[in-house]
Order: sequence, then structure tokens, then C-alpha cells
Amino acid sequence: MNLISGCIATYFAFQGDYMLALGFIVLGAVFDFFDGMTARLLHVSSPIGKELDSLADNITFGFAPSAMLFSWLNAQLSMANGQWSIISFAAFLMAAFSALRLAKFNLDERQALGFIGLPTPANALFWASLINGFHWQEMFEPYQLPSYYIYAALALMLVSCFLLVSEIPMFALKFKTWGWRGNEVKYVFVLTSALIIIFLGIPGIAAVIAWYVVLSLVMHKSIRSL
Repeated sequence: MNLISGCIATYFAFQGDYMLALGFIVLGAVFDFFDGMTARLLHVSSPIGKELDSLADNITFGFAPSAMLFSWLNAQLSMANGQWSIISFAAFLMAAFSALRLAKFNLDERQALGFIGLPTPANALFWASLINGFHWQEMFEPYQLPSYYIYAALALMLVSCFLLVSEIPMFALKFKTWGWRGNEVKYVFVLTSALIIIFLGIPGIAAVIAWYVVLSLVMHKSIRSL
């Protein structure tokens, strides 16, 4: 179901229906969250499940957001130049780096309680919500978006590719206990994220992912300084 959601999200991405593409990426994330839990409850976990999980993740969280970025870049460049541009295809670098990140995750035994590098679902949600924000601005503004939006998007994509395969530790929202002690950062993140989304709406998801990266970097720096 995760993989099928990713395929449908990709279809809507190429159609320029970014809201539905985001919706199916979120649906894929829900299936991805519960698949391991379901396998354990039914006692049907197996090595093939791990491989299928990564394959599905690369469609939903690698290819689908790359298709959204490609479609948006292509539309922007077509309006500017009257034709599509080969620059749009740079968006698919993100799918390649997502595949590399997932392959590294399968082999890395350090990521049981946290992540090394940006998780692919977080990266996908960042791009899906950001592109929706760009698209809504286009609909409500009487003029074409400035060209620097294109350059900023390409630069951010390169940053995303770096973060996906980086060695930067990032916390996971996994709670061993529900108490405040030891979970301070996680609770602060959840509460501030809820406020960000309430005030900014769907584009706020991108701000939440950026906040997650910043918090992870601060935690990493604090731990190293001890």
C-alpha cells in the first residue's frame, strides 16, 4: 500500500496536482509507519519485508517528491522560456540520493534508536509541502514567481541530497518512556511543530522538517561539546 500510494502520488505530481500528490505521500507515510508494527503483531516479519520496505520507500519518498519538483521546475521554466529545460531533470538527483540513503540504512546497525542522515519520509514531506506553498503563491499572486525561486529550489535540493547521505545524527520520535526526563527535545519538537502547522498550514510542514534538522544539529553539537 505504501508503494501504490507512491505510484499514485507520482501520477498526480506529473499532472501538476501537487495537493493530491502530497496527500498520497502522507498516506504512504502512514502505511510505512504501521507496516513494521503490523508484521510484528501478525508474526510475519521476514528479510524480504526489509527489502520491500526500502523499494516502496524509494518510490513514495524518493521518486514522488522528485517528480513534484521536476513538474514544478518544468512549469516555471516553460513560463520563463516558452519551452521545457533540461535543468528540470536535475530534480531526479534527489531520487538517486534517496535510494543511496535507504541502502545505507539497511546496512547500518547504528540507527536502531535514531537516524544517521535525514530520513527519506521527512525529506519527501518537506518538498511536497514546499512545492504546494510555491504553487499556492502562484495562484494568488498576479505575476510569475521571481526566477530566484528556481535557483533557491535547486540549491535546497542539493542540500537535501547532502543531508540524506550525511553522517549527521538525527533524533527519532521513539519513546521508551512517556516522562519528560530524557524526552525533552522530542516533546518540545512535537509542541512547536503543532503550533507551526496551525499558523502556517500545509506549507508549515516544510518549516517543521527544517526545524527538525536544526534541532538535530543543535543536539549533535551539544553532545560533541560534552
